[in-house]
Order: sequence, then C-alpha cells, then structure tokens
Amino acid sequence: MVFPIISAAITMLFALAVAVQVNDPDPGRWMMIYGVAGVLSAWVVARGSAPLLPAVFVGLVALVMALAVGRGVVGRVAFSEMFQSWEMESSTIEAAREATGLLIVAAWMTVLSVQAWLVRRPQP
Repeated sequence: MVFPIISAAITMLFALAVAVQVNDPDPGRWMMIYGVAGVLSAWVVARGSAPLLPAVFVGLVALVMALAVGRGVVGRVAFSEMFQSWEMESSTIEAAREATGLLIVAAWMTVLSVQAWLVRRPQP
C-alpha cells in the first residue's frame, strides 16, 4: 500500500524535472529520461508494478549516462555547491547536477526493477 504512494510522489518529482528542463540548452535527452522514468513510476500507481525490462533498460541507460556526464566531476565539486544557486555557476557544477539526477533515475529504476521481479516471481 505504501509503495504506490511513494511511487506517486516520485512520479510528481520526475514530472517537475521534465518541466524545469524547458530552459535547458539541450532539453530533449533530459526530458526523455525523466519523462520515461516518470511514466514507469506512474505505471506502478496504476498497475501495482512497472514492466521489468523497460525499468531495467532505463536504469542502465541512466547509469551509463551518469558515468559519462560525471566522469570529470568527482572530487571537483562539493555536494553543497550543486544547490547554492539556480543559475549555472560552472560547467562542472552543471555536470554534477546532471549526473546526480541520472543517478536518482538509475536508483529508482533499480527499486522498480526489484519490486517488479518480486511481484512476478513464482511463489513456492
């Protein structure tokens, strides 16, 4: 009963993430990844669990993207720096924000994948 409520809240967060990408210089890929993650989260609310393979796929794509975007960021940006301003302070801080968002998508898709697998596995 709690999981669909959490999923509904995360669906709204992903919808917000899509909305704030409108002003981004390259909004398409970010709107796509957050949008698909939001749809899969909403699927949990509507159906009880997300489809397993799409959740796994989106999680892997988000993880690979996070590693690619954030490869030069680790150790160069303090976590608190990402939230000091809404504006883009530097490309390093922007990359850290993007990598963090992608890691959130990857983590949530992992949760949805595990939940979907547990729901679908044969019961003894």
